[in-house]
Amino acid sequence: MMLDGKAQKHNIKPHEIVDWRRKVLVLFGTRPEAIKLAPVIHELRQKFYQTIVVSSSQHKELLKPFLKMLDIQTDFDLRAMRKNQTPTEVCARILAKLDKILEAEQPDLILVQGDTTTTLAGALAGFNRRIHVGHVEAGLRSGNIYSPYPEEMNRRLVSQIADFHFAATEKNRRNLLAEDITTDKIFVTGNTVVDSLHYILRNLTPSKNITEIIERTEGKKRILLTTHRRESFGEAMSKNLKVLRDFVEKRKDLCLMFPVHPNPNVKSITEEILANKERIYLLEPLNYSDFIALMKETWLIVSDSGGVQEEAPSLGKPLLVLRENTERPEAIRSGVAKLVGGNPQTLKKMLEENYSVQTWIKSVKEVSNPFGDGRAAKRIVKIIEEKLGSKSFREKALQRTLF
Repeated sequence: MMLDGKAQKHNIKPHEIVDWRRKVLVLFGTRPEAIKLAPVIHELRQKFYQTIVVSSSQHKELLKPFLKMLDIQTDFDLRAMRKNQTPTEVCARILAKLDKILEAEQPDLILVQGDTTTTLAGALAGFNRRIHVGHVEAGLRSGNIYSPYPEEMNRRLVSQIADFHFAATEKNRRNLLAEDITTDKIFVTGNTVVDSLHYILRNLTPSKNITEIIERTEGKKRILLTTHRRESFGEAMSKNLKVLRDFVEKRKDLCLMFPVHPNPNVKSITEEILANKERIYLLEPLNYSDFIALMKETWLIVSDSGGVQEEAPSLGKPLLVLRENTERPEAIRSGVAKLVGGNPQTLKKMLEENYSVQTWIKSVKEVSNPFGDGRAAKRIVKIIEEKLGSKSFREKALQRTLF
């Protein structure tokens, strides 16, 4: 390749361009992002000269134990969280702090995951600096821009920015094609949560507290509850908690496990409705290993979490989804999950029906996982390696730096 005078001025030799500036910045801020990006980070660090890991600390206290368990060391912590701040304030703070890192580090690629405010800020920061953006778990769509809020809009906006779309499923790929994302930018890889789950299951060592709870509830049908999404706050959450409380209180062979999210909107209403109730265990937020250990031992999962919709099929566990819609219809179509909707009476009916006739609950363990085989991170990194090594990518990176 012929180099112009500016390349010579920068002392760049022709044979160095192949591996020149292969630098990837990986950004996350919440527990689910860290869990899903951990396999990619480990794979990247085996393949690339430099992998810069940045945490926005959007889930500050919840994130620390996860990073230790997943063996992830961060290079930069943006410390973006403040009490009672809005998504706009979070986004603005991350943008400002991340931009300084991008200016100093000049990565060739920014990797973001999912649909959080951190994800959107990372994509915008990359766009503003004309840095390529890769989106892990691209193409999820609920069909309603206000549900989940603001995640649905976040992921749609990121799709307009990203250069590489790593879609977990064929359905996600079709969603992107319908929005005029070109096929050469979309790669179906499977979901990296399955990679992390496989790793955790191979190394599962529950804490003493979770081991004791599992032993104490031996012989009971355990229900695992998680609920924390904004659209669940208020009356909807209150009524759902009351339905679950009454359902458990009336049946001595049931118990409820609820790792309570620290958000005040969740904690206060939980204390009011579920505290000090027989066979209801209100737990502190769990590390991933403990959560998976508990999930393995449950009879039924009830959740509004997107990640749980991906984890339940990997463990063969039935799931009732506390949402009006889902951007993960694969879980519904596979038969692992059922959509409850927004009516607490529907939740009550579904709980009672599946307690009386357990055909569905028993059948779920036979369903194959629609979200992948545990090799998503390897596929993603292989694609990145090919793209960063391509002639056109090298030339663009060189020109961006020189000018």
